[in-house]
Amino acid sequence: MKLEITNNYLKKIGAVADERAIDAYVVGGYVRDKLLGKDVNDIDIVVVGSGVEFAHAVAEKFGKRKIITYEKFGTAMLPTDGGKIEFVGARKESYNRETRNPLVEVGTLAEDLSRRDFTINALALSINSASWGELVDPFNGQTDLTAKIIRTPLDPLTTFDDDPLRIMRAIRFSAQLGCTIETATLDAIPQIRDRLSIISQERITEEFMKIMTSPRPSIGLRLLFDTGIMRIIFPEVADLSGVDQRQDHHHKDVFLHTCQVVDNISVMTDNVFLRFAALLHDIAKPKTKKFIEGIGWTFHGHEEIGARMVKHIFRRLKLPFEHVPYVEKIVRLHQRPMQLVDETVTDSAVRRILFEAGQEIDDLMTLCRADITSKNPKLVKQYTENYDQVSAKMKEVEEKDKMRAFQPPVRGDEIMMICNLPAGKLVGVLKSHIEEAILEGKIPNEHDAAMKYLLEIKDEVIHNYQSETSE
Repeated sequence: MKLEITNNYLKKIGAVADERAIDAYVVGGYVRDKLLGKDVNDIDIVVVGSGVEFAHAVAEKFGKRKIITYEKFGTAMLPTDGGKIEFVGARKESYNRETRNPLVEVGTLAEDLSRRDFTINALALSINSASWGELVDPFNGQTDLTAKIIRTPLDPLTTFDDDPLRIMRAIRFSAQLGCTIETATLDAIPQIRDRLSIISQERITEEFMKIMTSPRPSIGLRLLFDTGIMRIIFPEVADLSGVDQRQDHHHKDVFLHTCQVVDNISVMTDNVFLRFAALLHDIAKPKTKKFIEGIGWTFHGHEEIGARMVKHIFRRLKLPFEHVPYVEKIVRLHQRPMQLVDETVTDSAVRRILFEAGQEIDDLMTLCRADITSKNPKLVKQYTENYDQVSAKMKEVEEKDKMRAFQPPVRGDEIMMICNLPAGKLVGVLKSHIEEAILEGKIPNEHDAAMKYLLEIKDEVIHNYQSETSE
C-alpha cells in the first residue's frame, strides 16, 4: 500500500537519502496521524545506518547550522518552523531495568519497529524515490488503528518492562483516540505497574495532563483507577471511590461523579487547568465525610480543605506553580454560586462572589454547570435554570457596580496622604473598610464616593486601631 506524501521536508530528506544510497523512512506518530487525516509538525526519521551522520547531511542540505545530537542514543534533532525533525538509525534495544535507558545496537527496520510501544506506532513510510510512500506495517498497525485497538507489537509484559512509561502512554492513547486497550495488553498493566517507580514524576505528569486534554478524560481516568495506577500516581483521586451507606442514607461514588464532571467541562473548555480544577473540586470529600443522624452524609468544609490541598498536589506532581492560585480559587468557591439561587439573595452577596472570583467568575460558573450530573431530567432542568438565574443576577450587579476585577477606587498612597499615615497595616485596614462599604452597597464603586467615605470614617477607624494595638 502507498500513501500520498506532500510534505516538502520529507521530499528533501528523501533526496538526501537517495544521494547517499541510504534507506530512509518516516515512522511512528507522523504515519499514524497521516492515516487519521491529521496534520503533523513533528517528524521522526529512521535510516538504515547512522542517524546522526544522516542528520548532519540533511542539515547541510537545508543550510541549517543548529542541530542537537544525542550521541549516546544515536539520535539527532533538527528544529524546523513550527516543529522538529528527529533522526535515528534503525536499532534493536534492550533496556537497563533501573533507569529505562536503552542499550542501543544497530538493527534492521523490522527490529526497530518491533521495539516500539504499540502497533499503531510501529508503522513506517518509505521516503526513497523508488519506493516513495510505501507503507511498512509488520504488526498490522493500520488494522488496529481502524479498529481503534491499542496493542503492543511484542509480548506486553516485555514491552512495558522495557519502558514502564508505556503504561501511561497506552492509557493516554486510549483517551486521546477513543481506543480500546486489547485484553492481553490491559491485563499486563497491573502486573507491571510497580515498575513506574523508575519513571520521573515529570514524565508521568506529562502523560497524565495529556489524558486531561483528551476529548473524554474519563476514559483515561477510569483506566488508571481500574488498573491500580491511580493509587500509585494520584492517591487523592483514587480515594474518591466508594459508596458508604448508613440506614437509608447513601452517597454517590464521588470518583464516578468527578469523572462525569471532568467530561462535562471538557465539552465546554480546552483550558486544562480548569479541567484540573474540576478533577479536584470534591477532592476533600473523603477527609470531611461525616454521617449525622437525621440528616445523612455531610461534607462540611470540603471546598476550603480541598483548596488547601491544591498546593501540595501541585508540588508532588511537579506542575507549574503559577496555576496554583487559579485552581485554589475555583475549588474554594465552587459551591458559592448555588447559594445565590434564593430570590431573597441580596446584591451584597452577589458583589462578594464577584469580588472573590474576579476574572475567574466565568470559569467558576462553567464548573458549576459541569457539576450537574443527575440522571433525572427534571433535576437537570431545575439546576440549569437556577444557574441561569444566578448568571442573570451577576450580570445585573456587574453592569451596575463594575465588580469584575475589582480594584479599590482609593489607592494606598492616597490614604497615606489624606490621613497623614506611614505605610503599614493601618492603611490596609482603612482600605478594607472602603471595600466592605462598596460590597455592602453603602457607597458606589467610584473614586469620589470612596474618598468622601474615607473622610467620614478615618478618625474613628484610626482611633479604634490604635486602642486595640496599644492594649
